[in-house]
Amino acid sequence: MRVGGSHALRTIDEAARRVAPGGTVEIEAGEYVGDVAVWDKPNVTVRAVDGPVRLKSGGVVAEGKGIFVVRADNIRIEGIEFSGARVSDRNGAGIRHEKGRLTVDRCRFLDNENGILSGNDREAELTVTHSEFGRNGAGDGRSHNLYVGTMKALTVSDSYFHHARSGHLLKSRAGRSTITYNRLADGPGGEASYELEFPAGGVAVVVGNVVEQSATTENSTVVSYGAEGFAWPRNELHIVNNTLINLRPEGGNFLAVKGSLDATTVANNILVGSGPFPALEPGNGNFRVSSRDLAPSLALPRGSRLIGRTIDPGEVDGVSLRPVAEYVEPLQSRPVPRGPYNPGAFQTPAS
Repeated sequence: MRVGGSHALRTIDEAARRVAPGGTVEIEAGEYVGDVAVWDKPNVTVRAVDGPVRLKSGGVVAEGKGIFVVRADNIRIEGIEFSGARVSDRNGAGIRHEKGRLTVDRCRFLDNENGILSGNDREAELTVTHSEFGRNGAGDGRSHNLYVGTMKALTVSDSYFHHARSGHLLKSRAGRSTITYNRLADGPGGEASYELEFPAGGVAVVVGNVVEQSATTENSTVVSYGAEGFAWPRNELHIVNNTLINLRPEGGNFLAVKGSLDATTVANNILVGSGPFPALEPGNGNFRVSSRDLAPSLALPRGSRLIGRTIDPGEVDGVSLRPVAEYVEPLQSRPVPRGPYNPGAFQTPAS
């Protein structure tokens, strides 16, 4: 089904109502204002074609929730920008994900009260790849760039999160959160709270990310786990091969953990800035450095004293925690080269 341009089907809303299970809706490039939709048929793909598609709320939201509302299994959304979603309860979302498995690829979420807001369906799953989240949040600290409820699993890779408005860059209550090869950097003038929060515990795997707190942050903690107690029977935190940067002039807490965990791995990370961090003693592959020790790209320069100074981080559920990729601008990753296994998010030394 084709939407827009010279096609008989002129609105996305009509396409959502007419599409059959297993169908594909292709939206022609252009700007669509107030054209919101509910996707409730399974196995549907919605994608931009022939250029960028920009969906602007323009004061209109589906069911008082968001630009798109998703409540069917196996929905895939590709190449679409969502902006301006606002509602009376200050929880308007680019996408409101209520149930089912949802995949979001090559999308942008800008200037909404929430970029994506997921509900509390414990069987739901969300996968986000190659996407950007910026300037989302109502400014009350309760809405975020990406806010995932009590769902089965969240997977985020190759994506960029920045400039949340008083909320978090990424907040997940999922039973399993896999956050790999992303840039979560609030940026100059940023006023986000946490960069990463897992308030309800669960299994959190955080590998190969750049996580940067701005100098003007509203919260001194960069990564938080278990702040509201545990909602899942299994609670583990694995933070491996990240580059963690705290630009707060008075320092801050790189990692805050509450509760007794079933397993923890904190290894092979690079820290820039002041503030406490567990496992900085020798033998864990974690190093605090100054910004002068890194290239402008945040990679280790060739000849760095840290080349090869890592430990085996082990595995989770039979999968190694050693990184297999590294983030590349814009919104991509690349396989890591053969050679020494280095601390931090980047395995390719800067020339």
